[in-house]
Amino acid sequence: MTTNRLEAFSDGVFAIAITLLVLEIHVPEHPKDGLARALLDQWPAYASYVVSFFVIGIIWINHHAVFDHLVRVDRALLFLNLLLLFGVALLPWPTNVLATYMQEGGADERVAAVLYTGVMTLMGASFGALWTYATRHRRLLDDSLSTEEIRLRTRRFTIGAPVYAFAMLVGLVSAAACLVINALLAVYYALPAGGAIPHRH
Repeated sequence: MTTNRLEAFSDGVFAIAITLLVLEIHVPEHPKDGLARALLDQWPAYASYVVSFFVIGIIWINHHAVFDHLVRVDRALLFLNLLLLFGVALLPWPTNVLATYMQEGGADERVAAVLYTGVMTLMGASFGALWTYATRHRRLLDDSLSTEEIRLRTRRFTIGAPVYAFAMLVGLVSAAACLVINALLAVYYALPAGGAIPHRH
């Protein structure tokens, strides 16, 4: 099976998920202390939106890079891709939960941070499974990636898993710090010297 239909379907899910994020930033209604104050008080919604927007965007870029190297897909890869899209489509919900409870504080704020990072972990693990499956079944790949390049990218990519686990532990103490760690992981996966998957030259 060629990759065209799978890429088109995936792009649609990415586009819808990244658009839904902004719908969770609400317009303050009848603010008691003025609109400016109400908008400033919504900073967790803006921070969560920015992190989630770039996470989805960076996953899309790396997803495109992986499929740039694929010449065909099989049934197992279809299901692995579906699992990744499950996490992507789900992300607007924990983003909203985190934004809401960071404004309220307390124990629920920390639960929201763990939930948010849990979905991030799901996306990272499913992307890693997709990459690992594709690179171990070389019949699915073109010949633009050497064995050494695959090993290097796999090592760099798997660094994220323990960092996500650490972020969840941090979320039990500070939701804001947990969000910062997730943002730094997004930057890491965007950098060619980090966890980014290279496009075909």
